[in-house]
Parts: sequence; C-alpha cells; structure tokens
Amino acid sequence: MSETVTGKIRKVSGPLVVATGMKDAKIFDVVQVADQKLIGEIIELEGDVASIQVYEETSGLTPGQPVVSTGLPLSVELGPGLLDSIYDGIQRPLQEIEKAAGGPFITRGLEVPKLDRSKKWSFEPVAQEGDEVKEGDILGTVQETELIQHKVMVPPGMAGTVKSLKAGEFTIEETVAVIATEKGEKEVQMLQYWPIRRPRPVQNKQVPTVPHATGWRVLDTLFPIAKGGVGAIPGPFGAGKSVTQQALAKYMDAQVIVYIGCGERGNEMTDMLIELPELEDPETGKPLMQRTVMIANTSNMPVAAREASIYTGITIAEYYRDMGYSVALMADSTSRWAEALREMSGRLEEMPGEEGYPAYLGSRTAAFYERGGIVTCLGSDDRQGSLALVGAVSPPGGDFSEPVTQNTLRVVKVFWALDADLAAARHYPSINWLNSYSLYSKQLEGWMNENVGSDWSEMRNRMMDLLQKEGQLQEIVRLVGFDALSGEEQHILETARTIREDFLQQNAFDDIDAFTSHAKQYEMMRAIDTFYVNGTKAIERGVAPKDVFEIEVRQEIARMKGVEETKLEELKTVADKIGAAIDALQATE
Repeated sequence: MSETVTGKIRKVSGPLVVATGMKDAKIFDVVQVADQKLIGEIIELEGDVASIQVYEETSGLTPGQPVVSTGLPLSVELGPGLLDSIYDGIQRPLQEIEKAAGGPFITRGLEVPKLDRSKKWSFEPVAQEGDEVKEGDILGTVQETELIQHKVMVPPGMAGTVKSLKAGEFTIEETVAVIATEKGEKEVQMLQYWPIRRPRPVQNKQVPTVPHATGWRVLDTLFPIAKGGVGAIPGPFGAGKSVTQQALAKYMDAQVIVYIGCGERGNEMTDMLIELPELEDPETGKPLMQRTVMIANTSNMPVAAREASIYTGITIAEYYRDMGYSVALMADSTSRWAEALREMSGRLEEMPGEEGYPAYLGSRTAAFYERGGIVTCLGSDDRQGSLALVGAVSPPGGDFSEPVTQNTLRVVKVFWALDADLAAARHYPSINWLNSYSLYSKQLEGWMNENVGSDWSEMRNRMMDLLQKEGQLQEIVRLVGFDALSGEEQHILETARTIREDFLQQNAFDDIDAFTSHAKQYEMMRAIDTFYVNGTKAIERGVAPKDVFEIEVRQEIARMKGVEETKLEELKTVADKIGAAIDALQATE
C-alpha cells in the first residue's frame, strides 16, 4: 500500500475530474474527491496531473477542492453475503444504501460496507492443523444460502502450513485460520479483496465439451453454448434482448448466476428484481435469488460506474468459479458499457476511432470475454469451475456492422442474432436461424450423442439444412407460387414450417413451454425428423404430398410443447405414430 497522496481539483468536466499535485499516485488508484469524499479512479497520469473518473454525481465541485488517493486499486469485497444481494456498478449494496439514505435516492459520498460486518457465519473447517496448503486450497465452508455452500479458500499468493484453524461463528473480518508462510505467520479471514480489472488466477484453461442447458429449444438444439463458453445476443430495439437475458438467468443450469444491468432502463431491472425472488430453483424449490448476484447500474446512474460495472460483476463471478461452481454471467448490455468508454475517452480528448469509440474498444472487449472459460482452479484438489459469459449488444438501428457488434463477434463463439421482423411477426424468441451460429456445436456433439440420443447431431444437422433450403425456396415461391414446386420441395417447406412454428417458437410466459429439457427437445426433434424422412420416401414412391401433409397424427407435433416434463414417456410414441401413419399411406398406393 502506497502513502496517501493529496492533490487539488483543477477542472471538472462531467464525470471527469482533473487534479494536480498527484505525482506520487498510481494509475487505477481509488481516490476520494472533494469534501464529500466522492469515489473516483485515476485513469490517466501525466506528470503530477491526474485524470479521474468519478463514480458519483459531480455537480457542485469546484477547483481547489481536495483529492485524496487511497493508494489502492478499485476492488471488490469477496466473502459470504454476496448471494441474494443487489449492488450498483462499484459494489455498493443498494438495499443498505436505501436504509442509510432514508429513501430510494443515493446520497453523494454515503459510505456503506459492501458486505455485512456484523453478521456471524458458521465456519466449518475442512483442512486440519499441520496441513501443507497452497493458494486456492479450501480451508473451510460456510452455508451462505440454502442453495450454495461458500468455500473459504487460501488467498492467491499465499502458501505454507496451517498453524491454527477455528470452528464456530465468526464475522467476515475475524480470523479463522493462521498460516505459517516463508514470510511469517499470516492471518486468514473470510473476507478477501480483489482488483476488478485483474483476472483471478487459475491453473489452466480447458476446452469446453459440456453444454449449458438453457431450456430454449432454438439455443440448445441449433446454437448451443458450452459451460465456460462466451456468446453475444445482438439485436435492435424491441427484438427481445433483455427478455432473452432474463430467461437465461432464470432457467440456465448454472449453479451461480451473476446478472449485470449495465446502462439499461430502470423498469427492466425492476421487473427482474420483482420476479427473481418469486422464482423457485427447479431442483430445491428455494428462491432463485439465493444463488444470484445482481449488479444494477441503470441508465440514470453515473456513466463512469457503468464502465466499472461489468468488471465488478465478472470478478464476483470468477470468485465463485474458483470454488468449483458452474457460473453464468449475463451482461445487459455491453453497448451501454462501450458508450461509457466513448464518453470518458472523449472527455480525455483521446484520438477517436470508428464512430467515435476509443481505439482500444476491441482490446477491452476481448479482455472482458477472455475472462470466461472452463478452468482447473488453484488448489491441491484440481477442482474444475466454469464461467460462461453472455453479453447483449444493442446496435443502433439493428446495424450489425457497427463497431461494438463487430468487435464482439471477433471474440465470442456463439452469435444469437435477434431479428426485428421476427419480433414484429410475434415469433419469439426472435433469433434468426439464418444469421446465428455456434462454434461449439461440433465439440458438443459427442456429449449430446452420448447423453441425449445417438442420432442427436444427425437430426440437428438435417434440421439446419431444411431451414437453409427453406430460405432459398421462399424466393422461388414468391415468383411462381407453391404449387409450381416439386413434391419434395413442397415437403421441405412444410417440414420447415413445422420446425419454425412447433419447435423454434417458445412462450417464455407459459409455465410448461418456458423451459424444455434436452430429453424433451430430442423427442420433439425426432418426431419432426420422422415426418420429414418418412414423408420424403413416401413422396418418392408416388404418394401425393397433400396426403402426407394432412395425416391426422401430425397435429401431435404441435401439442408436444405443451406436455409436461414428467410425461416424457407420452412424447416418445409420437415419432412412431407418425412413421406408422405415413407407412399406411404408402400401403394404399
């Protein structure tokens, strides 16, 4: 920790404060600005002049007021109590601030502990006195919520022999262990600090091979994301980015969820705050918030804190990943984060890049997404943890060629492109199957074929092929009409319509249809595939296409989405019924 440095304000420009007398300060030091002690961060140093982005409203600040550097980088507090909490962009607990301020508005300069210092947690040792431990080893556990067991780890950079280890009720600041290191005895508390702009260390990264179940058929079947994968959801206004993100947060099979509302409208965050506590975890029936951390930095909050919010969220996510959990982070939206970068860059008078964004937009975007992945965590037990990142992108006017979308595309492996035309046609989720892709599909095929169905990848590829052919045939239909097509081409269009209406469309507000397991998706896909394959053979043998299209049992495909997961056995008979009905048609020819 460096010595305290005190300077004076020279200029105020919105969230940017320029101070002199800061020669001994360091870049990214946290500073306290003016008598109100507003929180800021040094983002540029030139001689003794520091440019500071302030995370609170700067109105009323005047030249000559003091600026004091703390000598520490902007960090988050990590420990029990993170889950079931709502923070702003720099980890200030909004619920506690409301109590301290006596109302819903944040008072400038108000200091509230990020984690509760008075609450006692029941600490149960896992290690024993005399054990040799290294960074990342688990010393003990705390039941943080009914859903998640918090693992207290040896801090990064520390190793040695456990000299003492306590069991019982402790606050996060009380010592629970003493480790004899080469540099002397070190006390370990449940509370840790970590700079938000520095990734937490791991042993190594691995290739993702296990899918993240989202419950959305268009995603899990056509464009899957892996545990530890990174993806983006670009789309124009009103196409459903926030709804998609919120559905992922509710139904994704991650053990811990971190949801970042980065510059979004307050009413959208309000919906999440109201709904999440009422949602039940599908496995335990407990409130979903017990395994969720929310970062709420809405569009009316200071723009500088918006830039920090995604780093705050991902550092918390990495902390739970290091415990060996499967973590999913939703950032809604990274375009608002990029706009915050652009505003601060403009106030620093930096040379602008494309469309006014800073030249380092690409590297900052890549650095954020690179923090995702499936890893071998620090520690002697070689436990694995995963962190999947899904960022929403809001290109102006739905233009996917704009800089934020293009820079995101360079680093993510899943691209879920939302389509305004589909949304206008009430096709939800409005993910365009012709523009979207997943680079994880190939490496997940082995898991899907082994754990869901041996012909999963074969049917999935055939479904994608039919949707591609439909796009080509629609042009011909517009010119010459449906009846001018051959019987096989008509069958392709009919099957593709079934895929679109009965498989890809999904109602997020229906209790049954909102989530579809891999097993149910497989049976639905098998029924559609049987209709196509057997129907094609029948048409080739002279059966009239209309007779194939009008078989009565075909209606059961549309009903499948409304069948509960507990009645999966009913769905397994649909494909056989369709096959038998088409065979009967062939027999009458």
